[in-house]
Amino acid sequence: MFLTDCIEQIAGRFTAAGIHCGHGVDNIYDETVYLVFGALELDFQRSIAQQNRELAPNEIARLERLALARVEQRIPAAYLLERAWFAGYEFYCDPRALIPRSPMAELIGNRFETLMDSEPGTVLDLCCGGGCIGIACALAFPGCRVELADISAEALALARKNIALHKLESRVATRQSDLFADLDGRYDLILANPPYVSQTEIEQLPPEYRHEPRLGLHGGGVHGTNIAARLLSEVTGRLNPNGLLILETGHSAKALQARFPTTPFLWLDFENGGQGVCAVSTEQLGKSY
Repeated sequence: MFLTDCIEQIAGRFTAAGIHCGHGVDNIYDETVYLVFGALELDFQRSIAQQNRELAPNEIARLERLALARVEQRIPAAYLLERAWFAGYEFYCDPRALIPRSPMAELIGNRFETLMDSEPGTVLDLCCGGGCIGIACALAFPGCRVELADISAEALALARKNIALHKLESRVATRQSDLFADLDGRYDLILANPPYVSQTEIEQLPPEYRHEPRLGLHGGGVHGTNIAARLLSEVTGRLNPNGLLILETGHSAKALQARFPTTPFLWLDFENGGQGVCAVSTEQLGKSY
C-alpha cells in the first residue's frame, strides 16, 4: 500500500466514524496526515515527495492500531503519538496536560509585534500545562528567562521533560503554584491560559476532550470565569513597569469582560484562527510604582 492510499483510507474511516477534530487541526484530512506522518516519523515538509512511498507491513500494522484507537476510543492523535507541535516546535504530549492548541503560538511567531516595545527579559507561563507556551517564548527570545507555573505536579513533570527536550534547563524553571500563591517574582510578560470552560460546555464537549485532564478545562462558576477572575485580581504587582499580560479565555471572553467592565482589555485577532485572547498592560491594570 502506498502512503497516499493509506491516508485516503484512514481519512474515510475517520469521516464515517464522525471523529471530532479540535486539537490543533480543523479537518479530518489534516488530522489523518498528522497521525500517519507522526506515527511513521516522516517529514511534514516533504509530504509531496513521499506520497508514492510504499509502506512496510509493520508500518501498516502500526497505523491500523492507531486508527482503531482513534475511532473506537476517541483518543486524540496527539496523545496517540505522545507528541504535538506548537509554534513550529515539537513537544512531548500526554494526558497529564492539555494538548497544545493556543492561538498564542501566532503571537510568539510574530514576536508580540505591536504589543511590546522591547524583548521580554522575564516571562511567566501561568497554568502552563506541558510548558509549550513558555518554552516557545524561550526559544523565540534567547535572552529571556522563563518560569513555568501550574497547580498540577503531573503537568509540571511533563513540562520538565519538554524543557530537557529543548535543552533549556539553564533558562527555564518550573514552579508548582495555585496561580500566584507560591510565586515571588515580577515579570515583563505573563502568558496565562487558565481553565475557562463552563460546566455546561464540558458536558457538551465531544468525547475526545474527556481524555484531557478536567483540571485543565473547568474554569469554575456558571460561565467558567472564576479562575481567570482570580488571576486578574491577583496579577497586580506581578508585572514590571511597561509589562504585559496576555490572557486566554476562549468562549468565556464576554462573560469575563462583563465581570471586569472597567478593565480595558485589548481583544486580539488572529490570522490562523482563535478567539478570546486579550492583552492588558501594567498601566492599564492600574498598578502604580
